[in-house]
This record gives sequence, structure tokens and C-alpha cells, in this order.
Amino acid sequence: MKTFLLQIITPDKTLFEGQVVQLTARTTEGDVGILADHTRYAAILKTGALTIKLENGETRTAAVAGGAMKVSDDRTTIITTAAEWAEEIDADWAERSRQDALAKLEAYKDEPDRHQRANLKLQRALNRLRVSSNYSKTLI
Repeated sequence: MKTFLLQIITPDKTLFEGQVVQLTARTTEGDVGILADHTRYAAILKTGALTIKLENGETRTAAVAGGAMKVSDDRTTIITTAAEWAEEIDADWAERSRQDALAKLEAYKDEPDRHQRANLKLQRALNRLRVSSNYSKTLI
């Protein structure tokens, strides 16, 4: 199959840069699949899973904390505040983060800004747990 260049960039690092056959990402409008020669496209990403298929048939999944995607003629670029591969997620830490976010949601129920930040933290923790759980199931 034909490939295209994909870059996944966070403020801290370039998570991935290489040729892929397919990309699937969650946007504000729903899940979208990108193949080689896709028309130019831009989208806002939601917190969710991002899956790539490599030329050798390997599939990799990352937990992504929102961001933006741009498909141009020569590459597809994902810019996100945070991303990590499923196999690198510390599920225990993600669970502690989920519990902390739930406690903050309760503590800040009368403070809209802090409550919203706690809700975003909860969504990121849940996403990391889902992505890591799906990864560990594929190993069984």
C-alpha cells in the first residue's frame, strides 16, 4: 500500500515521524481515517485514541490529549499537548490521576473554572486508561 509522512508533535518531543499507511484519529466531528493522497484537510482533535498502521502491517495506538491535525500534499501533522504510546502508559499513575480528578470535581463543584480543569484531567486519565487497557488486551 501507498504510504505518507506522519509527524506527531508535542511541546516536549516528536512522538513519531515516519511513513504510515493509515491514520485514524478522533476529531470534534467524529473519527476520521487518513490514507495516502488524502485531500487537504484540517481538524481539531478531541482527547482520544490515535491509531497508525505502518508499512509492515504493525498497528500502534497512542493516547492523545486533544490538539490539531493538518493534512497537506506532502505530510500529515498532528500537534497535541500530550501523547504517549499505549505500551508506555503507566496505568497505575493514570488510575491515581483519575481518582485525584474525581476528588477535585467534588471539591470544586462551586468553582466553575477549577471544576472544568478537573473534568479535563478526568477525561485525559480515562483516555489513558482506555488506551492502555486495549493495548494490554491485545497481548493476551
